[in-house]
Amino acid sequence: MATYLPNRRDFFRLAAASSCAPLFSHPAWAAIMESEAERTRWYRDAKFGMFIHWGPYSLASVEASWPIMKPTPGGITQAEYEALPQRFDPALFDPEAFVDLARAAGQKYMVFTTKHHDGFCMFDSQYTSYKITNTPYKKDIVKMLSDACHGDDMPLGFYYSPPDMHNPNFRDTSKPASANWEGQPERPQWPLYLQYMQLQLTELLTRYGPVALIWFDGLNDQAKYDGQRVVDMIHRLQPETLVNDRIGVPGDFETPEQFIPTRIPTRGIKISGIDASASGRLQNGVPAPQNFQLWETCMTINNTWAYNKHDRDFKSSGKLIRSLVEVASRGGNFLLNVGPEPTGQIQPEFQERLRAVGNWLTFNGDAIYGTTYGPVQGVAGYRTTAKNKSIYLHMFDWNAPAITVPDFGAKVISARLLAKGMPLTFRQTERELEVNLPAQAPDPNVSVIALETY
Repeated sequence: MATYLPNRRDFFRLAAASSCAPLFSHPAWAAIMESEAERTRWYRDAKFGMFIHWGPYSLASVEASWPIMKPTPGGITQAEYEALPQRFDPALFDPEAFVDLARAAGQKYMVFTTKHHDGFCMFDSQYTSYKITNTPYKKDIVKMLSDACHGDDMPLGFYYSPPDMHNPNFRDTSKPASANWEGQPERPQWPLYLQYMQLQLTELLTRYGPVALIWFDGLNDQAKYDGQRVVDMIHRLQPETLVNDRIGVPGDFETPEQFIPTRIPTRGIKISGIDASASGRLQNGVPAPQNFQLWETCMTINNTWAYNKHDRDFKSSGKLIRSLVEVASRGGNFLLNVGPEPTGQIQPEFQERLRAVGNWLTFNGDAIYGTTYGPVQGVAGYRTTAKNKSIYLHMFDWNAPAITVPDFGAKVISARLLAKGMPLTFRQTERELEVNLPAQAPDPNVSVIALETY
C-alpha cells in the first residue's frame, strides 16, 4: 500500500489541531514539516519588512476605509471619500526610492495594499473602474512597484482586502457603507462577489511576477469568503506564495496587529488571546520547534496606517528598535508600516526612523536575521535570540559591571560585543552565566552580546 502524504490543505488542517500529541507521530508529519519549513525559510530569516498603506484616502489625511464604515461627526462623508480618486495624482512616486528606503532600513520584504476595504484598486484590474488607472495619475502603481522590487531582488507581497465597500455584490450599495460594511453573504449576489475576489487575486498572481505572500484582512466572520478554496487557488497559481491567517482558515503565519505577544506563540493557541507586551507580563518557557507558530506583528510608526498630516505621535527610533528585538526574541517577524503622502513620497519623519533602525541593524543584524527565539524568556532586562550555536543577549538595561543569566544550559566558549567585536570575559557555573561588561553601553538603544556555544 502506498504511503499517504498529506497535501498543503491537510497541513493547515493538521497544524490547527497540533496541540494533540498523537499528531506528531503521524508518519508523514516530519515530511510535511520539512517541506513547509523550506517554503517559509526566506520569511523566517527575513524578520523585518515594510508594510505600505496607500491610496486616494491619503489626500484627506484619513484612515483607509474606516471613515465610510464608521463615520464620525464632522468627518469626511462617503460621497467625499468616494470622489477622492478624481484628484489623486501622485506625480512624485518613485518605486525605486521605496525599495531603496526599505533596503536602508534593513527590511527584507515589502507588503503593499493593492485594495483596501473601500474597494479602490491600486492596480489595473479589468473587473472594476474604481482603480488607479482611472485617476489623473493613470499608471498602474502595483506594476511599477513590482518591477522595482523584482529588479532589486526584494520579495514583494500583496495586501488584499476581501471586504469591498464599492462592489454591489458584496453589499447593497444603495445604502451607506456604515449600514452593511461587513458584507451580506445572505444575498443571492454573494457568489458573484466571491468570483470577483478570486478573479482579482488571479490578476495579482499572474500579471506581476512572483508574489512572496498574500496578506488578507478579512475583518469579521472571515469564513464567509470560502477561504480554503481561495488558498487552494493561490497555491495552484503560485505554490510558493505564503498566506496569512485572515480569511477564515489557518495560514502560514498569524498576524497580531499593533501589539507584541508576551510569550512565544505556539500552535493551537490564537495569538489574539495573548496580551500586549505593554500591559501583559512577559512569560518564560520555550516550545519545541514543532510546536512553534510562525507569526508577524504589524505596527504603525505613528497611530494611523494611512498618511495623516495631523498625526504627529511618532514612535522613537529607539522604541522601534526595541520592538524589532521583542518580536525577534519570540521568533516572529516585524512588519512596520508607512503611509505615503498623496504626492507619492514617504514623509521625512518615517524616513528618519527607518534609517535609524537600519543603522542599528548594520552593526547588530547578525542577532536578528536568520535567528529564532532565544533560550531565555521572560526576563525584564534583556532578550535573547539564537542562530545555530550562537546566542545573542539584547541588553535593554546595561547594568555594569556584569550581567548574570540564570539557568543558562549551553556551554559558552566565547563572548563579545557584537557591534564592536570586543571580547568580553565571563564565568560560567552549572547554575548561571556571568558576563563582565564595560562601564558604558556601546549603543544607547539596545546593545548586543554574542555568545558562542558548543
